Amino acid sequence: MDPSALSFLSLTDLSARLDNGTVSPVEVTDAILDRIRRLDPTLHSYLAILEERARTRAIEAEREIRAGRRRGPLHGVPIAVKDLCQTSGIATTCASRVLRDWVPKHSATVVQRLEAAGAILVGKLNLTEFAMAWYHPKLTVPQNPWNPALWPGASSSGSGVATAAGLCFGSLGTDTGGSIRFPSAACGIVGLKPSYGRVSRQGVFPLGESLDHIGPMTRTVADAAAMLTVIAGHDPADPTSRRAPVQDYGAVLGRGVKGIRMGIDERYIGNQSAPEVAAAVIDAARTLERLGATLVAVEVPDVEPCISAWTKLCAAEAAATHAATYPSRAAEYGPGFRSFLEVGSALHGADYASAHFIRERFAGDLHGLFGEVDLLLCPSMPSTSLPVADLPPDARGLGEASPLMRFTAPFNMSRNPTLSLPCGPASSGPPPSLQLVARDLDEATLVQVGAAFEQATSWHEQRPIR
Repeated sequence: MDPSALSFLSLTDLSARLDNGTVSPVEVTDAILDRIRRLDPTLHSYLAILEERARTRAIEAEREIRAGRRRGPLHGVPIAVKDLCQTSGIATTCASRVLRDWVPKHSATVVQRLEAAGAILVGKLNLTEFAMAWYHPKLTVPQNPWNPALWPGASSSGSGVATAAGLCFGSLGTDTGGSIRFPSAACGIVGLKPSYGRVSRQGVFPLGESLDHIGPMTRTVADAAAMLTVIAGHDPADPTSRRAPVQDYGAVLGRGVKGIRMGIDERYIGNQSAPEVAAAVIDAARTLERLGATLVAVEVPDVEPCISAWTKLCAAEAAATHAATYPSRAAEYGPGFRSFLEVGSALHGADYASAHFIRERFAGDLHGLFGEVDLLLCPSMPSTSLPVADLPPDARGLGEASPLMRFTAPFNMSRNPTLSLPCGPASSGPPPSLQLVARDLDEATLVQVGAAFEQATSWHEQRPIR
């Protein structure tokens, strides 16, 4: 099979071919490693490429599959994880000079679960320093595969770039205020932010512990469902992980949308959004209506107070996490993240409490809305992407209600699960991105509706490069 075409198979399509023997784990791993060698010197999506380890695991997977010991849909599939995820015996740097020499003894629970399912870890993915908004100036910046002048999408940018460019079949991102959804939208892929606690955070370096979510970034909804099924579930090592049962999310594919109530607030969708993005989201809603969903007009609670409150919560929690190294090693941080720690360190308990009250009121209002609807539709971000030069150099002004975060941060505050997926044509950059928001722990409905939308459209088949 042509290596380029092989690299752009969906994870689930590749899985079927691995199962029937038309493709081998060694063949596909070699194809991905070769593609990384050729393209990533420009794209900079990886911080570490685990070539020897990946080939060894591919040979093991091939032997097991041939012997009839296939572990499941991810067995033999090359994936990659954001370099916030601890990997035993492999450096985990968080894209910072502060942790440049840190080699953990134990892998994060999500990495353990992926490898136990037979996935082949090909590398550690690039990100902003400690998963906030800014890259460390001594490290390379991922390049958007659609257009190098465009933003690659915040902290999980390496995950978005590698997945969009065919340098892995799926990746892990983290999302504290939008960092699964931003790079998914900016790179034209699918991103699933699970409910808070649905996926263990053990061994994933925190940014804001009460806001952090870990989830899959893929090229199709079915692929995201396959990865989520593996990584979700209670973990005794993470007391914040949820004990709610986990289902096989692939089992809901093909159920359609009949009877699903879709909440739509055209004021919220259109306020501060680019016209083409708002129009694409409304068109997506009409498509789902034609497929059998019921559209229900709703009013989303005011999100503006949430955004400035998010900044206080996240900055304070980041400062607490970094107390052992900031300010004692302040010079080793990049100027952007250092300025964020300065903001967090200057906050008082009353500031944090006030932000927490705003969060609880918003979450209560939003959860009440889900008595009327099953899902809420809105954009993943207000535009298809941003020029890199438009991003602020540091944390000054973060207290203002940034239009960029009005569709993301509120759902970290409320902790609801979300799904982002392409919903329109790409022009000079990535396609517009639709965001579906579900009630707590209802990732299954996200997958069910997102898959139905993909089956009725072809927006997810658009590729930035071949």
